[in-house]
Amino acid sequence: MNEIKSSGESLRLREDLLGRSLNYGFSGGEKKKMEILQMSVLKPSLAILDEPDSGLDVDAVRVVAENINDFRKKTKSGILLITHYSRILNYMDPQLIHVMVDGRMVKEGGKELIKEIEEGGYSPNEG
Repeated sequence: MNEIKSSGESLRLREDLLGRSLNYGFSGGEKKKMEILQMSVLKPSLAILDEPDSGLDVDAVRVVAENINDFRKKTKSGILLITHYSRILNYMDPQLIHVMVDGRMVKEGGKELIKEIEEGGYSPNEG
């Protein structure tokens, strides 16, 4: 229980949420934070995070990103993070970026690709 409480504090979750049934009465942002808490407790060798930034305010995005970074450093686990927005990636150090359109990879690169796409967009016809 100490690990759960510590992870909850790190994610800035209210302590009363930790005693509730999973996701019962949680906001969208609280659900996303609970997913990160579960990851930190279960310690999978590969975590697939589908839009962990969805429904989060600016401060919560930073907190979630920091917790994902800490998890990766402590466990050396692989992280596949799926997002539609670059904001969370600004707080992270992704090793590889893939852009997917209609089920096909259309671009691949390093962190510099994030800035390139933010500034100029991308064309599905490129690749």
